Order: sequence, then structure tokens, then C-alpha cells
Amino acid sequence: MRDAQPNAIYLKDYQPPAYLIDETHLDFQLAEEQTVVEARLKLRRNPAAEPADVLELDGAELELLEIEIDGTPLDEGAYTLTDEHLHLLSPPEEFELRCVTRIAPQDNTSLEGLYKSRTMFCTQCEAEGFRKITYYLDRPDVMSVFTVRVEADSERYPVLLSNGNLVDSKATETGRHWTLWNDPFPKPAYLFALVAGELEKVSDTFTTTSGRDVALHIFVEAKDLDKCDHAMRSLKHSMRWDEEVYGREYDLDVFNIVAVDDFNMGAMENKSLNIFNTSCVLAHPDTTTDQAFQRVEAVVAHEYFHNWSGNRVTCRDWFQLSLKEGFTVFRDAEFSADMGSRAVKRVEDATVLRSIQFAEDAGPMSHPVRPDSYIEISNFYTVTIYEKGAEVVRMIHTLLGPADFRRGSDLYFERHDGQAVTCEDFVAAMEDASGRDLSQFRRWYSQAGTPELAVSDNWDEATGTYTLTVSQHCPPTPGQPEKEPFHIPLKMGLLGDAGSLRLQIEGEAADTESEDNTSRVLEVTEASQQFAFSGLPERPVPSLLRAFSAPVKLHYPYTREQLAFIMSRDSDGFSRWDASQQLAIQVIGDAQSGAVDPLLIDAFGSLLQDDSLDPAMVAETLRMPSENYLADLAETVDVEAIHRGRQAVRTAIGKGLNEALLQRYRALASDASYQPDSAQVAARSLRNSCLAYLAQAGEAGVELAMAQYHEAANMTDRQAALATVVNCGNEAQRTELLEDFYQAWQHESLVVNQWFQVQAMCPQPGNLERVRALMEHPAFSLRNPNKVRALVGAFCSANPINFHRADGAGYQLLVDVVTELNATNPQIASRLLTPLTRWRRYGERREQMRAALEAIAALPSLSKDVYEVVTKSLTD
Repeated sequence: MRDAQPNAIYLKDYQPPAYLIDETHLDFQLAEEQTVVEARLKLRRNPAAEPADVLELDGAELELLEIEIDGTPLDEGAYTLTDEHLHLLSPPEEFELRCVTRIAPQDNTSLEGLYKSRTMFCTQCEAEGFRKITYYLDRPDVMSVFTVRVEADSERYPVLLSNGNLVDSKATETGRHWTLWNDPFPKPAYLFALVAGELEKVSDTFTTTSGRDVALHIFVEAKDLDKCDHAMRSLKHSMRWDEEVYGREYDLDVFNIVAVDDFNMGAMENKSLNIFNTSCVLAHPDTTTDQAFQRVEAVVAHEYFHNWSGNRVTCRDWFQLSLKEGFTVFRDAEFSADMGSRAVKRVEDATVLRSIQFAEDAGPMSHPVRPDSYIEISNFYTVTIYEKGAEVVRMIHTLLGPADFRRGSDLYFERHDGQAVTCEDFVAAMEDASGRDLSQFRRWYSQAGTPELAVSDNWDEATGTYTLTVSQHCPPTPGQPEKEPFHIPLKMGLLGDAGSLRLQIEGEAADTESEDNTSRVLEVTEASQQFAFSGLPERPVPSLLRAFSAPVKLHYPYTREQLAFIMSRDSDGFSRWDASQQLAIQVIGDAQSGAVDPLLIDAFGSLLQDDSLDPAMVAETLRMPSENYLADLAETVDVEAIHRGRQAVRTAIGKGLNEALLQRYRALASDASYQPDSAQVAARSLRNSCLAYLAQAGEAGVELAMAQYHEAANMTDRQAALATVVNCGNEAQRTELLEDFYQAWQHESLVVNQWFQVQAMCPQPGNLERVRALMEHPAFSLRNPNKVRALVGAFCSANPINFHRADGAGYQLLVDVVTELNATNPQIASRLLTPLTRWRRYGERREQMRAALEAIAALPSLSKDVYEVVTKSLTD
């Protein structure tokens, strides 16, 4: 373990910056062996801060060449240097600081700050990467107007980009050239961006509501020019949607996107120069699946929406990260719902919450949506911040209604434009615009954990009154043993033989104006509450947590017959899906040691035969709960039993519904040219779900998958067939298709990543050895985060039966990879550790998992990223 333990940073210790930076002028001299950065900063004391005798600027991995204040070089007695800071002693009230630093982007394997992705210079400054470029107040509440000059060799780097509008450019007599950029909108350093490379572009224009023309460009390598159309359409759709739904126009003359192959994140919303992981911008039917097309659309929208919810209004400090990320995830989710199926999108979001975020809430890294402390902020780019944060915003939307929520967002943007603010400011704007008191609701930001709702009921046949009793409880989390009641919107309905029943709360006036009086949002605010419904003709079946109205666990003693009833009768798509999941969980539990309940098979059969249902929702409903989610439901995880039970149910469905599956599979075949539209995506989704069940049932299904692979006209069908054969076929069949796939697509890096991932997730015995071998493959590199995620990440997080192998070899593989990445890319290393953090719940394997964490903790030079995850995981 490292000798000096890093210090935690606490929200309660926040102090405003001692100085502000009004103007930032940067000059980059890019070269192969070194890059020299000249920074001229106009600083002044912050009137809102306590006076300080020393100004501390952040800096890491920098060589200071020159330093001046107001044109006068500083002697060594006027400043001090450490590995992480530059201290200016007794600085003036207002001054211009000039620093010249030397950096080596080509050696920057952390991919933070300025680095090289193959032949391209690029940046990633969120959260604290700017300090690897120059000395600065690298914190989000210091907002400055940036003017940036970039100079480089004109042949190697013909494209030079930065934030804002292009002001000037010129070629020099020495074979170099430069561009000058100005961003008139103040921004924190984390939004700074620079790109230099040999790139081509796809261009378009967008005319805003007020009539301004905006130039749109997507920069890529020349070989990828044919993969940009979908991203460009997505960008234009996003811009129009944000105008129509939120009244937000784009504010500059140009919007640039650049695709980068080596990138730790999905994309980055740098003002006017969004840098994207190639996997989130490039899309073509030959190389991209439907799911990846949808991801491109969602990520493009997310980063564009940040222009207002993150850039024009940013977060005061990193504890407020969800202020921009949660709000923007909510916005991009609504956009995706409007572009496709709202019910399917809700199911997808709920699946992420239940399978990943709930597990995070129950583990050692549990934290509130607004954390109280952190050691390394990169560890808090989590599903709690993003997805749970989005659910918190969604609950406000549910409680206020669309009209008041829009008034609240308008007020928020108008009140705080150009400011760095807090989650409290966001909620206050919603309160002021709606007149609602959200004081209790604020606990969602400060309390960690997943609330649990226990629901019981009582039926009074004589009066036709049905009463629900709702109790809430939130389990202890690290540092928070006791929780106060949350304010929880519980959307619900009541089902009878005739369908949805009219809802009348006892004692309330009848609702005669609402178009839908069969659905209601109950506001649960107490530890226990009762809600009585009168005037009912029969005992109803409750439909609870419709549309996943809150990120909670709900407990109600449904019988299997009631769950099947909800699957066939409920008008809410999410509730139908949720009922199928609950029924499947019960059946899988039985199948671990016994027969498969035919009720589930019959229910699935009814779905398959109902042509009136959305095929995409049918595909989602047929999908079994994942083994990871089933593990999260168990007090003590039995990896083999969960795998055995789930496989048994899948096989029983494949055999019991073989004819219905085959019939639907054939009926959904199409020779129409590929389009990633909702209708085609839905059809392919259901067809490939049917194929997977057919292959699980036996050799005939595998042969069908072999045929589909060779006949496929798009990557969605080809990869689905490949995965089906890899998971269910014999060794000869797997080898044949894997070799064919690689030979056909070895020159497409993103497709090769799919090839890695399919193999990493294969549940067949001996897969760990295959993964070890693939790590030596020439197409794999530990320096490329996409490849690490596709192979190592997918194996450790999505292949539990092989990762948790009894001999502990899966844990050792992860230890080996994290050991190497700890020294080169600690951000990726720490994110890989998540499966080990849940060691306490794994019965016989817990000591092996603990030993793996202890081996990592004993490394002589442990990064802050890895140190925080390991120490919190091992703390009793």
C-alpha cells in the first residue's frame, strides 16, 4: 500500500476561490518531443472570499520554464513549487500572471490533460486534467473567457481546433501554421478543449429559431467519413428538440465534434468542441448495431444539451456534479423517448438502475447523489451521479407536472446563466416557479442508499373500499446508519377483470377533468401511510410503481397468477415488463433445484402470439433478469446455482415455445434496406431474442443462427447470430464464425471491439483462458480504454460464471490488469474493480476476493483512484 495516504476532500469544507481569472490566453507550440504552453492569466481577488497571503495554483507533471507577474520575472523567493501546486507568495490584488510550461503529451498514458491518441493531439480536462497543461485554478467555480492560439506542423496537423469561434489563422514560413480561437462565454477550465491532427470533416448547417445559421462539423479520420451521417442527423434533431422542449438555442457560430479512438469516457461537452470516443459518434449499418446507433443518438444529444445544463450554467464544485449530469441525462432520456419508444426507454433506464446502481447503493462505494466527500473525483462519475441523479430530476418532473417543470427550468437558466451553482439552486428554481415546497424532497440529494417500499392491502367488499398501506425504509450505508423518510412519488393503478379501474381517493372530490382517472401519483412522505380507494366494483390487483416513478425497491406479495394477469392486462408498458421480471425471478429460483413453472412459459407464449404489441416491448419482456441482478437479490450469492437456474429456464422456454418462437422469427424476417428507425429496430430486437431462445433449445437453433450469420445484411443481425453461436454452439462452430468475423472486420477497430466483447461474455467453460489469450492478440492494447472495456471489463462485470471461477483465476486476471493500469491509466483501473467490491456477499469465494483486493492494496505505488476504491472496499 502507498506510504502516504491521500486526503479526503469534504463538501463541508468548501471555500470560494481566493482569486478569479477574468481572462485566459493560451499559446500552444505542439511538437513531437515536447509541447510548450504559454499561459497569460488576468487575475483579481475574489471579493466573496477571505483575503489570502498565498495563491495556490494547481499543476501536475509540468516543467516550469518561465514565470512573470505584470511582465516582471519572479525570483525564487516569490513562489514555491511542489508536485501538485505552484504557490505565489503575497500576490497583488490584481495582476497578469505569465507562465511557460513544458509537457510531454506523447507520454501521457492517463489520457487526462493534453495527450496523443495515435497521431492526434487531444484533450480531456474534466474533472481535473487542465492542471496537466498549465498552472491554474483548476476548479469549476472559476470561470474565464478563453483565447487560444494553437501552432503545429502544417503537414502532420492540418486541422487545429479549440473552443469558440475561429478568429484568425495563418501559415508560417517554417512549415508550421496556427489558428486563433475565442470563446466569448466564460467557462471553467474543465471545459477547455484542443485538437490537432490529420482529419477530414463532414459538414452541415442548422438554422436556429431566431434565424441564425450555425456551421456543424464532425471531424474524423478519412476512413471514417462514411460513418458520420447518423451523428449529424442526431445533432440536428437534438438542437431542434432543445429549442422546442426547453426553449434553448445554440449560442455560437460553429459546433464541432471530433472522434478520438483513445478516450477514457464516452464523450465530453467542451464548449463548441465536443470530443467523442469513436464508439459514440461513428455509425454505419455494416459496422454498427442497432444498440450502438441508439447510443450514438443519445450521447450526441447528451453532450449537446450540456451547452446549457452544464456549460452556460455549471456546477460550483465537484460535489454538485449531478447538477449538470443528472439533469442532462434526464434531458437526453426524454429526447430518446421522443425519438423512439417511451416504454422501451423507461425499461432500459430501469434496468440500469436495478442491475448497476442499486448494487452500487448497497456496496462500499455507496454515496449520495451529492456526495459528502471524495479522495479522487474521477471515482464519482458513477451511475449514482448520472442515472440516479436523472431519476431525482424525473421525480421533480413527476411531482410538478410538465408545465411547472418547464417554468422551473426556464427560471433556473435565466437566474443562473454564466454562473457556477449548486443542486440547491436548481431545486429552489423549481420551488419558486411552481409554488411547491420541496424541502423534504432534498433528502434525495443528501441521503445515500435505495429506499424500499413495503406495500400491503385490505379489501372491504361491503363498501367497495380498497386500502393500500405503504411503508418506507432505507438500509444503512457507509457513514449514514439512519435515514429520514424520503418524498417518493408512487405512480399506480388498479386492475380488474375489465381492465384499469377508475381511482377515487376516499374523502377527495371526484376528478371530472382529468383525461386519465385510472392512474395516480401517490406522494409517500411518511414512514408509513395509508391510501384508501372507494367505489370499486371488485377486489383489484394493484399496479405499483408505474413508469418506474421512483428509484426504489418495491415489495408487494404478488402471486404468480397476479403477475401473469398484470403482464396481460396492464396499460403501463413498464408494469407489464416488471411483472414478467418478478415472475421470472421466482421461476428461476425454483429452477435452481427443480422444474420450471409452466406459468411463465404460457405467459411468454401469449406475448409472442399477440401481434398487436410493440415488438420492442415484447423483446424486453422476454429478456431474463441478468445473473448479476439475480445475485444482487440474494443474501449470499451462489454463482453456480443462479447460472444453472437461469439457463434451465431459458432452455425450457426455448423448447416449450419452439414452434411459436420459430414462427415469430420467420414472420419478422425482412429484405427491406437497413434503417435504424424504431420499427426496424423493434423487429430485429424481437427476432434476435427468438433466435437466442431457439439456439438455447438445441442444435437446430444453432444451425439457424449459423445461417443468419452468413446471410445477414447488417451488423445487428450478424453480431446477434455470432453471439448466439459463441454462447450455444460447439467449439468448431464458434471457431468458424469467430475466425470469419475477424478476417472480415479486422481493419475496423470498433468492430474488433465487438469481437472481443462477444468472446469475453461467453459463459462456456474455459473462457477465462480464451480471454487471457486474447489479451496477447495484436489487436488488443491495454493503452486503449475501449479495448480494455470490451475484453477485460466485459469479462469481469458481465460473465459472472467464469469471472467467479472456483479456483480464483478470474480474480487473479483482474489483479494483473489493475496492477498494470494503476501505473498507466488509474482512472480505468479503478473502474474495473467494481466486481471485487461486493466480496462480502459471495460466500465461499469471499476470502479469495478479499485477498485479491489486499494484493492490489499492497502495491508499492497506488494511485489515488485505486486507493480509494480498495480501501473503502476493505473497510469493515
